[in-house]
Amino acid sequence: MGASPRLGNASHGTPHRTVSHLAPLPTPRVASQPTAPPPQENTTSASNPSMATRCYAAATVVVSSRPRAPRLGLSSYTPPSGSYRRAAVRAMGASPSSPSPSGQAPGKADNASLSDEELKKRLTKEQYYVTRQKGTERAFTGEYWNTKTPGVYHCVCCDTPLFESSTKFDSGTGWPSYYQPVGDNVKDKLDMSIFFMPRTESLCVGCDAHLGHVFDDGPPPTGKRYCINSASLKLKPQ
Repeated sequence: MGASPRLGNASHGTPHRTVSHLAPLPTPRVASQPTAPPPQENTTSASNPSMATRCYAAATVVVSSRPRAPRLGLSSYTPPSGSYRRAAVRAMGASPSSPSPSGQAPGKADNASLSDEELKKRLTKEQYYVTRQKGTERAFTGEYWNTKTPGVYHCVCCDTPLFESSTKFDSGTGWPSYYQPVGDNVKDKLDMSIFFMPRTESLCVGCDAHLGHVFDDGPPPTGKRYCINSASLKLKPQ
């Protein structure tokens, strides 16, 4: 095998190749970042407490710079004065000493506060059953279902005047029926004792005695029919 030629040997007449040196690439410049100063220990609060208080107050102002609405609590409530309450009562058309709807009724006797045991002694079994246990007497059996005597029908429990005979009419139902009570002496209450047939119960405003029910099929001028148990009434003829 022959020898490998040697490059760049002057004895063989091969010219030398000159390689120029490459210039170094410029180093990219990076923008210098500002360097935050190292945290300094706050020695002011230890040496000067008043300065620390001022700094804390300034920080608090910055954090809670947005105004806040005042909060209303129990401590900020001031009960209305007596004169204010009396003025509000007069604006509603009542006097400060006037009774509530469930209190003293016109013409009511003092026996409205009788206990249940006392009422049992005063009333018959049927009267107690109707007025205190919300019972219903049988139709056409009551004392007043067909009475034409002029007078005022009072509550059998507390003697509150309930209906005038001039408002009584023959409804053909077998119970005393009236189209209007005396003043506000009869109050209404929703009765759901029959769940599929809601009714309006009529109660004595003086003692909450159950009287009967009121319906919207009565004669003029009210269109109401107060269907009342005779056992809840006491007629005082005139």
